[in-house]
Amino acid sequence: AYRIVTEAFTNVVRHAQASFCHIELTITTANDTSRLELRIGDDGRGIPADRRSGVGLQAMRERAAELGGTCTITAQPEGGTLVEAHLPFTPAD
Repeated sequence: AYRIVTEAFTNVVRHAQASFCHIELTITTANDTSRLELRIGDDGRGIPADRRSGVGLQAMRERAAELGGTCTITAQPEGGTLVEAHLPFTPAD
């Protein structure tokens, strides 16, 4: 999860020309299964559809898959980019 957030935030700083970025972490539990949901969004210039397969973006998707989760990168309707990752989560005892 840390590496996904770090890569997403680095992309905002380097490429988005954003004035705002939010990072949201949520833990959900249903049927004795917990998930960590990450949302990293900005108000920058967005990522064109043909550029959403760059090395850093692909690395975020691969990291999520290695953990048994998913990661999507989409353009926000009001502008900017939204990275969402849904990962399995095991609370510490």
